[in-house]
Amino acid sequence: MNDIIRWTAREVVDLLRRGEVSPLELVKTLEEHVADADAEVNALPIRFFDQARARAEALMRSCPDPADRGLLAGLPVAIKDYNDVAGQRTTFGSPIFADTVAETSDAMVRVLEENGAIAYAKSNVPEFAGGHTYNEVFGASRNPWHLGRSVGGSSGGAAACLAAGSAWLATGNDLGGSLRTPAGFNGIVGVRPTAGRVPRRTPAVPFDTLWVEGPMARNVADAALMLDAMVGHDAHDPLTRRERPASFLASLERYDAPARVAYSPDLGVLPVDQGVRRVTRDALAHFAAMGAEVVEAEPDFGGAYDAFQILRAHLIATMHASTLERHRELIKPDIVWNIEKGLTQTVADVQWAERARGALVHRVTDFFEDHDVLVVPSAPLPPFPVEWASPAQIDGTELTTYIDWIAITFCISLTGCPVVALPAGLDQEGLPIGVQLVGRPGSEARLLSYAARFEQGVGIAGRLPITPRSEGAVR
Repeated sequence: MNDIIRWTAREVVDLLRRGEVSPLELVKTLEEHVADADAEVNALPIRFFDQARARAEALMRSCPDPADRGLLAGLPVAIKDYNDVAGQRTTFGSPIFADTVAETSDAMVRVLEENGAIAYAKSNVPEFAGGHTYNEVFGASRNPWHLGRSVGGSSGGAAACLAAGSAWLATGNDLGGSLRTPAGFNGIVGVRPTAGRVPRRTPAVPFDTLWVEGPMARNVADAALMLDAMVGHDAHDPLTRRERPASFLASLERYDAPARVAYSPDLGVLPVDQGVRRVTRDALAHFAAMGAEVVEAEPDFGGAYDAFQILRAHLIATMHASTLERHRELIKPDIVWNIEKGLTQTVADVQWAERARGALVHRVTDFFEDHDVLVVPSAPLPPFPVEWASPAQIDGTELTTYIDWIAITFCISLTGCPVVALPAGLDQEGLPIGVQLVGRPGSEARLLSYAARFEQGVGIAGRLPITPRSEGAVR
């Protein structure tokens, strides 16, 4: 059974549907693997295998025919520690909430469970938000490709547990790059869907479109399967829709290769490491091999950096101002700064940011009239030392805030476009470098199809999971 860890999620689900393996057997296999692999990686600090076994037994009793157990058929899934699982802690990586136990599962988790998922562990996160996964509750997660390096964030634990074989599928969410940066750092796949595809946890700001939930997996087809199992409607999330889209997994073979691919190493405005530029530019050969015309171009992202900083601060302050008022001494300085920025910036600032975002959305819409996909690095530098709080400079440019270094993802968040983040290759140390494939709103199916073709050329998906290493990966 230990070999099944290496199987894809789709292969394991097929076994489950045929009754050749049971959900209980998978929970046992994962428990044994996680005890070993996660000792160094620290991706899954909250584990509840007893509850997972009870859930597996209940699913098997209520649905004796394995084919009736939903899209995931009893597959165990790791849940990010920003989401609620009934009876388990949701800490947000914060000492303030370290002992807070959820009474009910949130909307996204409920949809997964309705589709046959079994939650068994919570993945590690930064405190409240951030691009590097460490906190005062559980410590830092470590990159399986090199245990001395960051996993990214905030879905860093989710990405690391996938790379190390401690999950077949894991949930992520994304505000400024929270599932795209970890996908790039860990050599896995993350999908930022169009807002409203996946229900969120009773959102405090229901009409916000910056924050979305999405799937994370070891390969594109598994991510498509998971997105199928996450799509749903929830009355508390007014952006969600009752009608279901066509299956994303079934759509992978529906589309031809892209005709015109745009590549931007830096969105025209941002610092990016030279090694990242080389790997991502070289990866464009995979699109050229499909017959695509590849051009270097991007929409005008002028003003996007400032607009996102303002709108993010406004959202963070809206959500966490009362927590700051009650528990300032327990919140890390970067988050205090971000909340206070939102509390002290002016109405005129927010109005300007909304206008700038609107203008960007229209420019991007026009751009996709002439281009099928925009390819951009998923991080501006390779995985950095795990001891850093955040990078201080990139390619000679000094950085100011703790989120400056993820601008290459957060500028794209402003556009409302879906994104598939996946590996593009390995750098000189054998560490994964990723790209974002960006498409027009609502184009997840087409993007996933493009990503699946690109993935075949890159070849990293076939190397996962990997055994955690104390040094860089062997090329």
